Amino acid sequence: MRISIIGAGNGGQAMAGHFSILGHEVCLFDRNQKKVDALNNQGYIELLGEVKGLARLSLVTSDIGKAIGFSNLIMITVTADAHKSVAEMIAPYVEDGQIFVLNPGRTLGAMEFSNCIRSHTDKKVYVAECQTLIYACRKLAEGCVNIIGVKSHVLMSAFPSRDTELVANEMNKVYPCFDAVENSLVTGLENFGAILHPTIILFNAATIERGQSFFFYNDITPHIAYFLEQVDNERLLLGEEFGLSLHSIEDWISFAYKDINGTTLCEKIKNNKAYYKIMSPDKLECRMLTEDIPTGILPMVELGKLCNLDLPLLNSLLVMSQTLLARDFSINGRTLQNVGICNMNKSDFVNSL
Repeated sequence: MRISIIGAGNGGQAMAGHFSILGHEVCLFDRNQKKVDALNNQGYIELLGEVKGLARLSLVTSDIGKAIGFSNLIMITVTADAHKSVAEMIAPYVEDGQIFVLNPGRTLGAMEFSNCIRSHTDKKVYVAECQTLIYACRKLAEGCVNIIGVKSHVLMSAFPSRDTELVANEMNKVYPCFDAVENSLVTGLENFGAILHPTIILFNAATIERGQSFFFYNDITPHIAYFLEQVDNERLLLGEEFGLSLHSIEDWISFAYKDINGTTLCEKIKNNKAYYKIMSPDKLECRMLTEDIPTGILPMVELGKLCNLDLPLLNSLLVMSQTLLARDFSINGRTLQNVGICNMNKSDFVNSL
């Protein structure tokens, strides 16, 4: 099968290498010409860890037209805060019947991406999102990725949901881990990175700013895990308001990964091999805030407004992050206004899914 992957970061290179090793023809795109040149000069992607091998890709390019024209299945692996700009970039090149999948969509990602594409073209395309990236991975160098873990189950949905079965069938021909769910609100609210990442960053802000590194997951403490559970309870409450029964963060770790030991959230995080010895970021201006707040925490708070729901802990994470970074994430983040649903009530929103 021919597959295009947009974005040659950690996840993009892991996915390109893995899918190539599985026997698919893969095109990898990145707008950074130096990165493209480095990958082409090396001639392969080396995978270490849970997936091992040397993967030779069919095409590595900085030409977005060539990348979109290469296949009918296009996997988007850029950071979620870049989804809208990517949609604008690829819109002139899309063709009828192509499938675009956000890996992951975070919260309201497929809706934002779809609305942007459809504002630029009348081509019939399919847009879907995954709830998370397949891999826990870290790039060791250009063309060398350590795949720490591969998830057994990844939730996915198309927007609108009537297209989900078609998209899921195509995705599972590539790698059979994608579980279709009711709609993109499920994948959007099962955004566990938004719960995990900002909380751990904020409670370790001084340590990070002093330049002291720590194990991001392995060093978690019982009190921080307890706080995570309380934040997660607000996400679960938001889901209930929309009639959804979501995984708790503790249950999800056991669902997504194999052989998780422990009886508490703290123990499961510490014992998850996919999280083992992942280091903390070296600065506060990192994607665990700059991506997870505007594409995760912010849209959850915004969705709460549709339900007249008070979400004090989620809102506190938003306010603290904005204050710490001196940034207003509502300008470009996924507010109801920016996603194009500010004139909808709760019922209209659910029906649009």
